[in-house]
Amino acid sequence: MMNHDGWLHALTGELHRRGLDPELSRHVVAEAATHLRDSGEAPLRVFGPPETYAAAVAESVGVPRPQPATAWSHPSAGAAGTAAPGRAHGTARPRQHPPGPVRLDVRGISKRYRRRPVLTGVDLTVRAGEIAAVVGANGAGKSTFLRICAGLISPDQGQVRVHGTLGYCPQSGGTNDYLYPDEHFVLVGAGRGLPRATARAAGREHAAALDWDPAGRTQARQLSGGTRQKLNLVMASLGEPDVLLLDEPYQGFDRGTYLDFWQQLWQWRSAGKAIVVVTHLLNQLDRVDNVLDLTPTREMSA
Repeated sequence: MMNHDGWLHALTGELHRRGLDPELSRHVVAEAATHLRDSGEAPLRVFGPPETYAAAVAESVGVPRPQPATAWSHPSAGAAGTAAPGRAHGTARPRQHPPGPVRLDVRGISKRYRRRPVLTGVDLTVRAGEIAAVVGANGAGKSTFLRICAGLISPDQGQVRVHGTLGYCPQSGGTNDYLYPDEHFVLVGAGRGLPRATARAAGREHAAALDWDPAGRTQARQLSGGTRQKLNLVMASLGEPDVLLLDEPYQGFDRGTYLDFWQQLWQWRSAGKAIVVVTHLLNQLDRVDNVLDLTPTREMSA
């Protein structure tokens, strides 16, 4: 079976063969390497064959298959690496329905840690029935941005307006080691006004959509990393919030569950939810409505 290094090397070659901009290719390979390292999964299990993943990436960013060696550019953002950081740059899929009301409105968000700028002037608007993907290299501030949107930390500048109820799924943590899944559902449901039986039933229903049966007496600390992320995702969705903030919620998912996750996202979008998902897996960007790229410009990183 192909190991991580061999798969990443093959992916690099396939991206080059398909004519992706070298800077974008390096970004894709680096993010795939990060996901493989963090998840511990085999690359073929997560991404499939390198040529298949490269084809999906090329298609998602609009590189024509028969024209190799063409520079990648987004329809509305210019060449990769030169667009302003933190700007939602265009739609990647034609809308199936008219846009709904604004659910999340982010204006001019900036954040520094010590003297290092993490976010600078970030804007994002997400309407009901839209999915926005947040992408960027490690350290670009993706998780920080979502935590600001969730109200967990304050920005140095700018404002966030949430119109409606909100659910947040962190990248890690979020569970109580000594509670069973049903107890998590009841606890979170109580904060959202759900009776115990309703919260438990809703949690099990959402879990079934991810091919997970949460019944039984297994404490959170005994669950695998992928199953804990399923638990986090289910808790975020309890009470049918208007806005869902999801920070790489697929960590540890196998390929089948990863596909189930995206099916669930599209169902939520069809139901009118506004969704923001942090991702570094670029093969699904053609299925979202907006892409917020937090990768710093050359000027910022100089």
